[in-house]
Amino acid sequence: MLPDSKEPILFFDGVCNLCNGYVQYIIKRDAKQQIRFASLQSVVGEQLQKHIENDIGAMPDSVVLLHNGRYYTKSDAVLKTANLLGGIYKCLTVGYMLPKQIRDAIYSFVAKRRYKWFGKRDECMVPSPELKTRFLD
Repeated sequence: MLPDSKEPILFFDGVCNLCNGYVQYIIKRDAKQQIRFASLQSVVGEQLQKHIENDIGAMPDSVVLLHNGRYYTKSDAVLKTANLLGGIYKCLTVGYMLPKQIRDAIYSFVAKRRYKWFGKRDECMVPSPELKTRFLD
């Protein structure tokens, strides 16, 4: 069962340095503080994984966005997140002009190499007390 939330939830690989950097980047630019976060290793992240695996058979292992009862994976997750941030970041949605196969191929190329290029943590990021309310367990 997917979490029921009106706010968008960005699921990320909690041990990936690139994914953690992406989350920190979004936190600083989400002026409305609308996006919530959960690592894929969390309880709610595991629930999402089961739902997606039942639906499409394979779970992306880096970033997934859940918004209005729908989940976005790979390049769609990144572009939808940019759209939610608004302002100048909406310009990034020009990426939708590229065919999904090409966008996702680029995304997958980076995702497969993210630990090699950016490193990996031993454990998931622990949010600061002021950010704790934006993270799901």
